[in-house]
Amino acid sequence: MDREALLRMVDMIHRNRDIPIEVVFQSLEEALAAAIRKRLGAGEDLVCEIDRKTGEVVVEDEEGEYELDLEILGRIAAQAFKQVMMQRIREAERDVLYDDFEARVGSLVHGTVQRFEADSLVVNLGRTEAYLPREERVRGETFSIGDRVRAIVLEVRKDGPRVRIIISRTHPDLVRRLFELEVPEIADEIIDIKRVVREPGYRTKMAVISQDPKIDAIGACVGVRGSRIKAVIDELRGERIDIIRWSDSLETLIQNGLKPAEINIDNIYPDVDSHSATVLVDEDQQSLAIGKKGQNVRLASRLCGWDIDIKTRAEFEAEQMASEGQITDDDDLDEYQDDDGEGSAESPTGSNDGAEADDESNRSASTLAAPSHQQPASLSQGGNESSPGADHPGDAPEASGVR
Repeated sequence: MDREALLRMVDMIHRNRDIPIEVVFQSLEEALAAAIRKRLGAGEDLVCEIDRKTGEVVVEDEEGEYELDLEILGRIAAQAFKQVMMQRIREAERDVLYDDFEARVGSLVHGTVQRFEADSLVVNLGRTEAYLPREERVRGETFSIGDRVRAIVLEVRKDGPRVRIIISRTHPDLVRRLFELEVPEIADEIIDIKRVVREPGYRTKMAVISQDPKIDAIGACVGVRGSRIKAVIDELRGERIDIIRWSDSLETLIQNGLKPAEINIDNIYPDVDSHSATVLVDEDQQSLAIGKKGQNVRLASRLCGWDIDIKTRAEFEAEQMASEGQITDDDDLDEYQDDDGEGSAESPTGSNDGAEADDESNRSASTLAAPSHQQPASLSQGGNESSPGADHPGDAPEASGVR
């Protein structure tokens, strides 16, 4: 092999395998060094260098530096060269592929179902394969060989000589990326998706905000006659999507997050110490606020990052009265006991009827003193990021732009 042929081989590998040309040169140098050791019995300290412009091969060992004539390698050395070269090329391909997809974690990929392997679908992405495990598929979804699949790159790892790519259709980022495709205002960063929470296959809540006051964030995401949101719902196979307006005010965010229930913002009481909020609702709004099997309030809690407790005013007042009654009973017991924790030595005098009358009077006074509306003492604001949850049965899938 002459110098020009060597340079042509490097260029061909670089172009056909999509490997950086410097990596190809380094692999070739390692392979030539291995072949020379095989042919000449040289030590491990032998180094081979290829001139990137001329293709000249220079060998350096303990005896000095000299130019190598590739024709002297012989058949055995040539075989060693080929084996080492192929191994280095495969390793380089693996590293390039790993670096490429590791940088794409969280991004959208698409491919076709190639085969089934254990509990995973093997999806052909063109350059390589990806695995869609059962736990990363939406419950009830079925696929056949040849079906098109869109998913999020979830994990990339080196598995021996191969790269194993795990993709997901349950991750909230799938909804985010699909809206980026359908809504140009999101791709142009005019509309910002602040947070997405999801119970895959059933319901998603997505909070958005517009950086341009002239553009309605919810309307842009829904599209004319629902065209944009419908495209996302179709890709998610009917999953219901609630789009709500983001707010930096915790009370407003809770109010929006609990839609379609109608909530009076004055009836939202956050407690910073417990990182929870009590929300009082009318009886006809309670089931909407909670949702089927608690789905609506559960998603709203994750969206806001706070625990949300839904109560009617009657339930709230009953709990407050019960709490006040318990405190009164404890105070009466403390007054009755002396410092040693024993009953008073003096016995009450008078008739039993008089004592019962006094007790009845005390109970009446306690009842009259109980407030009709007891509010939590701390009404501070706050909020944390939330994370995706597990699958739960939900309402019938549909689109909704909740304002």
